[in-house]
Amino acid sequence: MNAERGQTAERAGLYVHIPFCLTRCGYCDFNTYAGLDHLSGRYVEALMAEAGLAAAEWSAPFTSLFLGGGTPTTLPAATIHRLLECFRRAFEFEVDAEVTSEANPDTVDQAYLAELREAGVNRLSIGLQSFDPSVLKAFERIHSAESARSAFGAARLAGFESVNLDLIYGADGETLDSWRRTVSEAIALEPEHLSCYALTIEPATSLGRKVAAGLVPAPDPDVQAEMYASACSLLADAGFEHYEISNWAKPGRRSVHNLGYWEGNPYLGLGAGAHSHRDGVRWWNVRPPQQYLEEVEAGRLPVGGSESLGERERSMERLLLGLRVSDGVPMDWVDDERAALFIADGLAERRGDRIALTDRGMFVANDLVLELTG
Repeated sequence: MNAERGQTAERAGLYVHIPFCLTRCGYCDFNTYAGLDHLSGRYVEALMAEAGLAAAEWSAPFTSLFLGGGTPTTLPAATIHRLLECFRRAFEFEVDAEVTSEANPDTVDQAYLAELREAGVNRLSIGLQSFDPSVLKAFERIHSAESARSAFGAARLAGFESVNLDLIYGADGETLDSWRRTVSEAIALEPEHLSCYALTIEPATSLGRKVAAGLVPAPDPDVQAEMYASACSLLADAGFEHYEISNWAKPGRRSVHNLGYWEGNPYLGLGAGAHSHRDGVRWWNVRPPQQYLEEVEAGRLPVGGSESLGERERSMERLLLGLRVSDGVPMDWVDDERAALFIADGLAERRGDRIALTDRGMFVANDLVLELTG
């Protein structure tokens, strides 16, 4: 592994996975766990130890740091402060690096968020999902619409000037009108960034099992397409730039960390199940937190597997990632005849010597990429 992951001068992103949650939502397929808080002390120590083990191979100045999960804000703010101080000692960061923490509404208040801000977190991503109580119930979320509003207000009072709100559409019983009200209420809070994701059904989740048993209907793709189009319209009218399939930002407020993924920049992942990428090689840590702890506590990098991408795979990935963002890709990356068809159908548009997907095209981006490569 060391020979394949040599030193690089590219800018990079650092992702830190916190797997702990108060409860596990029915749709969630992430590497997250409820009821493992007793491991949190060891886990934090392991994260710091893993940073020390990985630091020698990363000379790149990190342009972003993202605390994700799970729910990072289940950890005490003072603990997050310790982690950030450790990472700053282990790695080089750009002076104006973006430092984001995910948060769930019921795990934060103004005092807690003020401590995060003091620790150096300068961007907050709040998992609201919906303002509709029936939709929150369908998602098995434990917070209320009111606590979501309170969390956003607390973030502002704590000094956060860059806040993202996560929303999900397509839950059982959610109507187009309900979704439009959620988006409108999110806009009214005046966040700098919004992420709107179509609900997907993963077989191994509680929701996936209910769908398989016929207890809950799967999302209707036609309704989700209408919801997506509605979000595009409402957010455009409110001055948001649709810069990536599921992401909108006010001018100058795009997510630096996520753009790094879509632009193919290197990134290092720390924590159970975290993924990393550099120089055409992807690798990932072991997923179970207990196994992760055992590996790191034995002084080993907790790598669970890796793969090297061939030239075709790298080209396909570069195209797929490039077409996710509004800037698109060079025309000579795609098949001319197929591109002309998609442009005629309103799924793509030509911008000088580049081709980019329209809002309609972004909704079916994965299918279009396969067609555009010929």
